[in-house]
Amino acid sequence: MSVALNRRRFLLGLCGLAAAPMGLTIHRSRAAGGDTARRLIIFFSPNGTVHQFWRPEGGGSDFSFPVGSILEPLTAIKDDLIVVDGLNFFQADNHEGGMAAMLTAGGTPGSESGGMSLDQYVAANLGAQTQFKSLEYGVQTSPWGGNIQTRMSYSAPGQFVTPDDSPTSMFQRMFGDLLGGEDAALKLRARRQRVVDLLTEETTELRGRLDNAEKHKLDAHLEALAAVENSLQNGGTCDVPVAPMDLNPALDENFPAITKSQLDLMMLGLECDMTRVASIQLSHTVSPTVMSWAGTSQGHHTLSHTDDNNTQLLSEFVACERWCAEQFAYLVEALKARPEPDGEGTMLDNSIVLWAKEMGDARAHVCTDVPFVIAGNACGRWETGRYLSFAGESHSKLLVSLCHAMGLDNDTFGNPEFSSGPLAGLE
Repeated sequence: MSVALNRRRFLLGLCGLAAAPMGLTIHRSRAAGGDTARRLIIFFSPNGTVHQFWRPEGGGSDFSFPVGSILEPLTAIKDDLIVVDGLNFFQADNHEGGMAAMLTAGGTPGSESGGMSLDQYVAANLGAQTQFKSLEYGVQTSPWGGNIQTRMSYSAPGQFVTPDDSPTSMFQRMFGDLLGGEDAALKLRARRQRVVDLLTEETTELRGRLDNAEKHKLDAHLEALAAVENSLQNGGTCDVPVAPMDLNPALDENFPAITKSQLDLMMLGLECDMTRVASIQLSHTVSPTVMSWAGTSQGHHTLSHTDDNNTQLLSEFVACERWCAEQFAYLVEALKARPEPDGEGTMLDNSIVLWAKEMGDARAHVCTDVPFVIAGNACGRWETGRYLSFAGESHSKLLVSLCHAMGLDNDTFGNPEFSSGPLAGLE
């Protein structure tokens, strides 16, 4: 029995990230035809905003981004966007509360979303036959370690899904099996397949010797092994690209180059269908990054708390935020420029891209009037080219709408006391 227990520990290590939390309800497609998106992408930048420099002018389909505003760099893709204003995070406040609630809406193990973040919930329920359930890219997300300030993705309450802020590491994870050539890759996958087959056989045999009360504990591991086997059999269809430069991810001066490398790797992973769910996290809340390339010598968090009287530092904060908007535009334009592999339209036509923030007014440390920008029409499901304002609706309704656009049928997301149903006016 000690051998079996050791193998069970090995199973936990191999498959712990592949299985959905026990008791999580699996939601399947609610939409007929092709009116659901193929992929979900989360783009995060930290430390809230200053609304007077963020908000568009006008409303509905008649809006514009003022000259010099934070969102002005999105002008060329305005018709591909839905700008969302006036949503609140209920029972969340300040940097930490906002970071934790942004993609979870305060879910618990007993809630419909199981306390997972939006990206992980969609990935767990999508049922896509891809190599990776999801891929998490970071930029300067390691120096402070894993905590409520630095993590936005959760596989369960309190269980962080850690972004990798090294393009070199992400490249190895995505393409490492192919670096030795096709023959070496086939041999490596064959060895891994034999390990999975052996573990599946032994776990099934062990399950047969347990009573009914214990069998369900191994069922999750068998499901996880099936997910690992799926990843071995669905390794994407891309050739190995040129490796990114090996830059120190902790240095502020490398932030722009690493951001571009991570966005390019993300695009490759999506285009090769390695995954259907991806996220990129530009640092984290309370980020001290000095964006010198945007013309400032102050840390981003410090700038985010500048009052209205200090016009110089406010302009520097706006410059930093405009740079983030340029990165979002780069991602959206890359999706728009690529035809949908084995499908119709562009990759953007079949995707949802969400630009999320963890707070509203950075100076007030509040999670009200939190800004969101959505790109992509989810296979024609949504009308883009709109600016929508809401009077304090729960952002959990937006998360429900995003799930529905991905083909899921959940009625709530996060704490069900906050709200139910999708965001009226979006769909």
